Amino acid sequence: MDLRILGRTDYRATVQAMQDFTASRTEATPDTLWLCEHAPHFTQGLAGRSDHLLDPGPIPVIATNRGGQVTFHGPGQVVAYPLLDLRRCGYFVKEYVYRLEEAVIRTLAAYGVTGHRVAGAPGIYVRLDDPGSHALLPQRPQHRPDGSPAEPDFTGLGKIAALGIKVSRHCTYHGLALNVAMDLEPYHRINPCGYAGLATVDLSTIGVHTTWEEVAERLGQQLSVRLAP
Repeated sequence: MDLRILGRTDYRATVQAMQDFTASRTEATPDTLWLCEHAPHFTQGLAGRSDHLLDPGPIPVIATNRGGQVTFHGPGQVVAYPLLDLRRCGYFVKEYVYRLEEAVIRTLAAYGVTGHRVAGAPGIYVRLDDPGSHALLPQRPQHRPDGSPAEPDFTGLGKIAALGIKVSRHCTYHGLALNVAMDLEPYHRINPCGYAGLATVDLSTIGVHTTWEEVAERLGQQLSVRLAP
């Protein structure tokens, strides 16, 4: 995989570049991974509802064609855009999401932080009272005998990484965002990912002090390994 750490990029220009790359790629086009950060803005996914934008104020709101609801991007957040041919990789979208989340979990583990999955809510979460705890969450994904979807339960948790993907002709773009050291106030202006009252954290607020560059490199390495065919 071609790994590119791009630094600060314009969101709209980056999305257009991803779309152009995906539209023009062939079966022989190498997969690539872009890592960057953006100026402050909210993005509203395809299913986004305006009532989840509580008070955006001066922060721009950008409609985008990824899945999911509203989220925030800003400095101090590592945004990863894997541009993959899933058919060539040999796995489907559900497995792709699992691998994205696993890369975040392994990245957090390098800092002594335990990332958790929550049933019914893509992304990665940490315990607010003990971010290093390995204890299993009662709200973790589990088999439900009746096959019904789980109602997400965020009790005691903060969200540290969000997912929002797009797949076109078996090829992926958009991706995930991992919070490192941000101004988290804008998350109070929205219902993050469509969930009222969902706490959002970054590594710095749970006691991990590192650099954007270091986390970008670690996350890039983990994604390169986890997303391999």
